[in-house]
Amino acid sequence: MQLLDPRRFLRATFDAAVRAADPIHGIRQHLPEKPKGRTIVIGAGKASAQMAAALETLWDGPIEGLVVTRYGFSAPCKQIEIIEASHPVPDEAGLAASGRLLRAVEGMTKDDLVIALISGGGSALLPSPAHGLTLADEIAVNEVLLASGAPISAMNIIRKHISTIKGGRLAAAAHPAKVVSFIVSDIPGDNPALVASGPTVPDAGTRQDALALIDAYRMNLPETVLAHLESSAADGLGPDDSRFARNEVHVVASAAVSLEAAAKEARRHGIEARILSDSVEGESRDVASMHAAIAREIATRDRPFTKPVLLLSGGETTVTLRAKGKGGRNSEFLLSFALGINGIAGIHALAADTDGIDGSEDNAGAFADGHTVERLRKAGVDAKSMLMQNNAWTAFHAVNDLLVTGPTFTNVNDFRAILVTRAW
Repeated sequence: MQLLDPRRFLRATFDAAVRAADPIHGIRQHLPEKPKGRTIVIGAGKASAQMAAALETLWDGPIEGLVVTRYGFSAPCKQIEIIEASHPVPDEAGLAASGRLLRAVEGMTKDDLVIALISGGGSALLPSPAHGLTLADEIAVNEVLLASGAPISAMNIIRKHISTIKGGRLAAAAHPAKVVSFIVSDIPGDNPALVASGPTVPDAGTRQDALALIDAYRMNLPETVLAHLESSAADGLGPDDSRFARNEVHVVASAAVSLEAAAKEARRHGIEARILSDSVEGESRDVASMHAAIAREIATRDRPFTKPVLLLSGGETTVTLRAKGKGGRNSEFLLSFALGINGIAGIHALAADTDGIDGSEDNAGAFADGHTVERLRKAGVDAKSMLMQNNAWTAFHAVNDLLVTGPTFTNVNDFRAILVTRAW
């Protein structure tokens, strides 16, 4: 079968990955029995509106509730209310939404059912500061976390200990109703307790763990936040809490499933695919250097895989902010990757966030190849300088290499596809 041109081919694998992350498939497989009492829907995340729309098509019976998603990520629903709030920095709309979600599950009985639709992005969309803290405190914490270079799992351990809704507290508020959580995972390893800081799923992480992470990543947090974490008021709910005994948790979409779909799409075009990992973490530019080394080895020595081949990986890298440039972790990955393969023909790459938004700009990610650095130079852009300034968006924008998809209404985190073949 004739191969598409490199960028069309890479885009096809990304689209296949996004389609596989549609939550309707997993929700259909795990629909709970209808309860004797009411069915209330709650949720948060960048995929929550799409999940709500899917649930409405599958549920045969009365249903009501509300979910909160990022501005611009809404989906049409008839019975479930969609609220929009800010991501990645929390705002007043998210604070109001958190309060409404908690009130929505007040007064539930053991005959009622709560269906929770949770996906990545829910941490920022559900600000609900602990007693003695303010929204400004949560915003400050969020900004420090995003600039720290800490992995998402570490960020969410900290977030859940300064909240009245995260760390299982939303599910606890619904007790004695049964809570069934559907999770679209953006967390490497797919631990549902860490997705969106686990509003309906507790874990064993402690406030001491949170303090250790703050120290390890040298985070400069507000004194009010540190004082709270050093007090017993920050103690979380454990998985053995009896209020969670009847609950169910189902991961309905993940990076692993999406990467398999991308590999299948590649093979449909006659290209063998190798999945390196679905849970890559680390500094974006460093992860890119390793990916570039593997791509170079294949291009020049046909090892550890022979050409042509598509390398796939997922997970969530991080960016330690050293300057105030424009970009996100995927565009930063690609700029570093481009430097690592500079001058080598036959290597083409795409890196993008499966939610359609990389960082705070309007692009999902970008494309790069062995001639990217040269194209940037001709456009008057120095790739190394842009990388040092965390300014990858500006670099790729200068040569029209950004990938803009708009919101995809799902989120299983980073998607990286590297095609290594003979020169085109």
